[in-house]
Amino acid sequence: MSDDQQSRVSDSGAGGGREGFSRRTVLRGSAAAAVLAGTATALPHAHVPSARAVPRNGRGRGRDVAVFGGGMSGLAAAHELVERGFAVTVYEPAHLGGKARSHDVPGTASGDRLALPGEHGFRFFPSCYQHVPEMMERIPVGRSSVRERHLISVESATIAFDESGYAPTTAPASLLGFVDHAPEIVTLDNLRNAVMTGLKFVVDVPLTELAYFVSRELVIATSCTERQIGQWENQSWMQFVKAKGKSRSYQRYLVGALTRALVAAKPDSASARTIGQIGLALTTAASGLIPQYQSGLVIGDVDRILNRPTNHAWIDPWVAYLRGRGVRFAMGAGLAQLNVARGRITGARLTTGSTVESDWYVAAMPIDRLKPLLSPELVSADPTLAGIHQLQDDWMVGIQYFLSRRSELPPGHIAALGTPWALTGLYQAPPWKVDFSRKYGDGRVKDCLSIDISEWEKPGILYGKPAKQCTKQEIAREVWAQMSRAMNAGGRKILNSADIVTWSLDPGITWSPNIANATPLMVNTAGSYANRPNAHTRMPNLFIGGDHVRSNIDLATMEGANESGRRVTNAIIAAAGSPAKNATLFPLWELPMLDPLKQIDRDRYRAGLPHILDV
Repeated sequence: MSDDQQSRVSDSGAGGGREGFSRRTVLRGSAAAAVLAGTATALPHAHVPSARAVPRNGRGRGRDVAVFGGGMSGLAAAHELVERGFAVTVYEPAHLGGKARSHDVPGTASGDRLALPGEHGFRFFPSCYQHVPEMMERIPVGRSSVRERHLISVESATIAFDESGYAPTTAPASLLGFVDHAPEIVTLDNLRNAVMTGLKFVVDVPLTELAYFVSRELVIATSCTERQIGQWENQSWMQFVKAKGKSRSYQRYLVGALTRALVAAKPDSASARTIGQIGLALTTAASGLIPQYQSGLVIGDVDRILNRPTNHAWIDPWVAYLRGRGVRFAMGAGLAQLNVARGRITGARLTTGSTVESDWYVAAMPIDRLKPLLSPELVSADPTLAGIHQLQDDWMVGIQYFLSRRSELPPGHIAALGTPWALTGLYQAPPWKVDFSRKYGDGRVKDCLSIDISEWEKPGILYGKPAKQCTKQEIAREVWAQMSRAMNAGGRKILNSADIVTWSLDPGITWSPNIANATPLMVNTAGSYANRPNAHTRMPNLFIGGDHVRSNIDLATMEGANESGRRVTNAIIAAAGSPAKNATLFPLWELPMLDPLKQIDRDRYRAGLPHILDV
């Protein structure tokens, strides 16, 4: 093996931080800060093994870490570990960056221009994300950081509907949250009214049903963690919001479209706890009041994106920084098998045929690649890992349309509510402030509309087939038709097929001959929390990273994967008995005024009584 294929690992931290969930306090400015200073809460979590639990013989004393997977969790673990003196080797079979990466569209570069930028899906960073922005701040780019140089604010939103004549071209960000009301939110009624205001953009939902939907969110907001795990985790979102018998708009937009488009989850199977909590987190994020710290200054952006392709802005500088710190990358080498003896990992066989021996082993890969590694020997050593087989994944994949005309819409997200394939999108040129025709392609492209396809199993409007039954060309035509119907409603002509120069579907989607997806993501189905792993296992030298690991954000996201890499670090520190400082874990905070209500609910839950708002 080359030097890059020699695995060396490390000592890592104590404690594993909190395995649970809470919401981040919202505040912007002194007036809001005075009202909304908050505290964290967390769910119960499993005990992290201490150094005394680790057999102190063989390689267990060392500092070499083998990280299998170079996606967000693997890179985050490598970052935290190498900064604490561990020797880290990352083994990656395909591409660094995982689902977060961008890529060059083959054959599109001309002259001195760069290739057109393709991606798995457009990246965005709501202000409830804490781990990713903080790590960006620690990636140097010249005299600044990745975050300071490339993370920019997007504070407007485009909401489009696929039916009726109502399709506003833009909606201020305050309509998607409660920024205008936040300083006045000191009672539950204030909060209810603010969220009601934030949801009034949803068309044709009777006011009584809108109020009821908001009341269900308030049940989540005021539920104790014991009830969240013991009751709401085991209900579907559809059951929790009692969609049956409600109006078509309630079911289609409030329950279905928002859930599918924003978090790529099916409301009839998704955990009510997860959808309710992430809905509150995104509402809080949309308020623009959550503090983010950059170079010592508080900023309160509603939402942020990168100002250029993800690899150019973030992944490439990150990998360069890690290499400079001593992290080694073994490309083209995936994990084929973990060898187990006497309750611990004794070696790892690679897809290249080589065997890696290390002190600590980190499986930082998606669940579809982790499941085949769960041999009977591995599950026997840690029976809790058997639950991973029960976790489910789904498809959320991007397509980019490269256009000969620049968008005239203000920078912002497009949520095409009601489209069969749950489409969301973002124009790249306006927020990037780039001349596409000079920077990318062959000079004809002036903008890029990047669209995420979140629903792959419902029939489309052109061919009457779900995306999973379409050809590549049919997917491209169908997505354009659905987005055009949503955005061109009311006689507008925002999208015109004559503007399409070319398009690019995520190369993770292949046909050979049947359609396959190399990059599915885990979905939080009802009851799935019990099957999700912790970052540590019962094997003292095996750790798990990925967006399926229990985390505060509790959703398959860059944020959750990054947090899992930090949890891996802290678990290794604990297992190794290292004096290194733990990696920082950020909880999601919530309004402090809700704490007394949650305590009331805790008392009621322990007494076997329903939530006071659920009677």
